[in-house]
Amino acid sequence: MIRKTLFTIGEEEKATREGFGEGLVSAGTGDKRVVALCADLTESVKMDGFRAKFPNRFFEVGITEQAMSGLASGMARMGYIPFISSYAMFSPGRNWEQIRTTIAYNNVPVKVIGAHAGVSVGPDGATHQAIEDIALMRIIPNMRVYVPCDAIEAKAITEYIATTNYPSYLRLAREKTPLMLSDNYEWNNGKAYVMQIAKHKHGGEFAYNIGIIACGPVIYEALKAGKELEKEGIAVTVINMPQIKPLDTAFLLRFVKDVKAIVTVEEHQVAGGLGSAIAEFLSENHPMRIARIGILDRFGQSGKQQELYEEYELTAKHIIEKVRSVIR
Repeated sequence: MIRKTLFTIGEEEKATREGFGEGLVSAGTGDKRVVALCADLTESVKMDGFRAKFPNRFFEVGITEQAMSGLASGMARMGYIPFISSYAMFSPGRNWEQIRTTIAYNNVPVKVIGAHAGVSVGPDGATHQAIEDIALMRIIPNMRVYVPCDAIEAKAITEYIATTNYPSYLRLAREKTPLMLSDNYEWNNGKAYVMQIAKHKHGGEFAYNIGIIACGPVIYEALKAGKELEKEGIAVTVINMPQIKPLDTAFLLRFVKDVKAIVTVEEHQVAGGLGSAIAEFLSENHPMRIARIGILDRFGQSGKQQELYEEYELTAKHIIEKVRSVIR
């Protein structure tokens, strides 16, 4: 059975970092072992709610991401559940070796929060746009990697990882994006799930059946693309893969048997991210046509979110073009 979840796309928008902030307060309320450390970006990464409610469990370490990792590792050894947060370009960008050696190598339950990831950071420009972070984190042994599609999922994942005993990386976006999941959404231990299934207007069969697998807020563009392709007689099933490592490989093997090709979509370098993880697994277990959409070996730049989505070919229009190309 392919797991489905209720979803709705309304007018309400909220940043995934906001969902994290709410989830962190919830996790801290439920478990006194939860502590938070931040590298001088408390309001930006939405740790201010936790700081206000639990001032004795919040630690502002200043612009010292490497030291923050070591402190968190030591606190985890003492029985705490530390959440460390900064912009993803600085954590894991600046402190990758410390995360690898003091956290993952010791296999302690530190939760690394990388905020302001992707090109949608916008005006901050290339130096602050982490589009390599999934690749950096998924190659580290013991590390789990999560990319929520909206604020609802970000809150749910935050609450979940606070209960686990292993290192985790949670990738967050800066800008407000549409809420796509219903209020009764429940995290299901990293399982992939269907966001959208094409329905033929006249009850007939589609000429093609394609799967789009995406992660993060950019999945909104995939949903729009799916609706447009449906009008052309192309059946598109849109899958959310919120856990990049470990992948839900059991789901993948079931799903790919019912589609002619896969298109992956992510706001990350096309190398090393979600698309690479899926291609690596399927090449050994179920070889098939795969096309990957992401940043094509470029750095980011300043601009508005939608302008950058267009520049880096992450919009519904470009997803539609890619799907058409795999069925030619």
